[in-house]
Amino acid sequence: MDYVVLLKQVPDLAEELEIDSAGTGLDREWMSYVASEWDEYALEEALQLREANGGTVTCLALGVATGDVDEVLATCLARGADRVVKVGSFDESPDSHAAAAAFAEALEPIPHDLILTGVQAIDDLDGQVGPLLAARRGMPHLSVVTHIAVSGDGRSVTAHQEYAGGVVGEFEVDLPAVLGVQSSREAPRYAPVSRVRQLLKTATIETVDVAGGGPRSGLVVESMSVPETGAAAEMIAGNAQAIAERIAELLAERGITGGAAR
Repeated sequence: MDYVVLLKQVPDLAEELEIDSAGTGLDREWMSYVASEWDEYALEEALQLREANGGTVTCLALGVATGDVDEVLATCLARGADRVVKVGSFDESPDSHAAAAAFAEALEPIPHDLILTGVQAIDDLDGQVGPLLAARRGMPHLSVVTHIAVSGDGRSVTAHQEYAGGVVGEFEVDLPAVLGVQSSREAPRYAPVSRVRQLLKTATIETVDVAGGGPRSGLVVESMSVPETGAAAEMIAGNAQAIAERIAELLAERGITGGAAR
């Protein structure tokens, strides 16, 4: 089995994020980047499947100027991937349509039975790279996946898909296929920093040029703003009667109801 994992760099939410001077995006000059959390789940699931069924794990990431894609790919190797590939060269992270087109082109010479990607990314919450890639490659797609099992003959996988209210559906998907991973069966394994630094110096990170064309999503961000800061919450103390009376007062002040608690 040949497993392929698609990864994306996203802003590190542990850092302070600021809006740029144009007011239409984030100020990326000093921004730190990390691999998308859901993509890390996809990688862990691919590694688990390889350990159970054999095969290879290949990781692909777009060559975006912001961030450090080489470090992302070296981390994949440190976690156990067999092969890593940097796809194209982009000044900034492309939208889902352009990303799917680039990945579809890069996959032409790369063996792939099962393609895994994160269900979405924190910087767009779009979740469309998987479906768009599947459409371009003529492959079935299933998203919000929480469990994957390969059939005995290796021709299909069984996957669980989450729905609202705790409902889970089970689907059998013919291979090759694209799956959007919501979570992995185990937490993503740790990659020692020393090992990542060593691989940055010694490992082979392949590069693939892509045309980078194709239709774009057409979405335009007109403005961004920091959420307004409201007043601090009032903590109501006392016994049940005192708390009820204070709640009644607050409701009356806002014209929601009148009278006092009894």
